[in-house]
Amino acid sequence: MRILFVCTGNTCRSPLAEAIARRLVADSGRDNIIVESAGTQAWDGSPASDEALLIGVERNLDLSGHRSRHLTPEITATSDLILVMSSSHLAQVRDVDPSANVHLLAGYGSTDSSRRSIADPFGGNLSDYRDTADELEEELAAILERIRGA
Repeated sequence: MRILFVCTGNTCRSPLAEAIARRLVADSGRDNIIVESAGTQAWDGSPASDEALLIGVERNLDLSGHRSRHLTPEITATSDLILVMSSSHLAQVRDVDPSANVHLLAGYGSTDSSRRSIADPFGGNLSDYRDTADELEEELAAILERIRGA
């Protein structure tokens, strides 16, 4: 299974989601899940934000090799599941690929039907990034449980 995480610039939320999911997948011993990320307005080749890199260091996640990618139809076509950070990303992914299997990340791993966004920490302080990473960790653990049961 190939999972794609999408945010706006592909320098904060989606790289953190990708790194957290990669660690959770490795810890579970599953080798059949590939995780990637992209951004709806990303500049190809930008590194993760300094704050995301620092949060990664704090949590033993390596984001040093991350380079942003602009979302394209070719990327969505190779993804089995696309998880986005906000409703606007949901619409943008559907504009790129109307047949994409795309969902809001928050709540996907549970029966929570609320349509909420993962807060964008861009421009915020390290506490904002930690809060976002905490939320991503919680949501991604539930999502991987859901996928395991499928």
